[in-house]
Amino acid sequence: MPLRLNGGFVAKHDVALRPRPKFPRTTGDADDQTMKRLLLLAPAAAALAALAGCGSSSGPARDASLPMMYVSSQRAPAYIADCLESRLSRVRMSRVGGATEIAVGSDSNNSYFVTLTPSNTGSVIKVMHPANAPDDPPEPEMRFDIARCAT
Repeated sequence: MPLRLNGGFVAKHDVALRPRPKFPRTTGDADDQTMKRLLLLAPAAAALAALAGCGSSSGPARDASLPMMYVSSQRAPAYIADCLESRLSRVRMSRVGGATEIAVGSDSNNSYFVTLTPSNTGSVIKVMHPANAPDDPPEPEMRFDIARCAT
C-alpha cells in the first residue's frame, strides 16, 4: 500500500541505509587522519617558510642594524632557550624584563645576539649579527638551530 501525505503519494526511501556522500570526495572530511596531520604541521611549515625567506649574508652587504632573523614561534621562550643552549657552544643567557637574551660566541667577541620575547601565541625570536662579528657558528648552522628550536 502506497504512503499518502496530505492526499498525495510519497515515495518510500531508505535514507538511513545509504551512506552520505562526502564533498569534495578527493579531500576527505575533517576526521581524515591525513587532514589532521596537515593541520598539525601547518604552523611548522609556516615557521620554516618564514625562516627560508630571511636570506643569507653571502649576497650584498647586509645592514647590521636590521635583524638577521625575526620570526615567531608557538614554543615558549624557556623551551627555545634550553634548546639553543643544548645545540650551541659558548652561550650566555640573561633575563631583561620579560625577555630572555642570549649571547652566542666568545666572551670578548659575541657572534650573535638572540632575544626571545613572550607573546600570546608563544615567542618572538630576534637574531642580531653585528657587522664586525665573526661567524662562529657559521650563519647557515645558526639559522638551522633557530629553525629547529622554533618548531
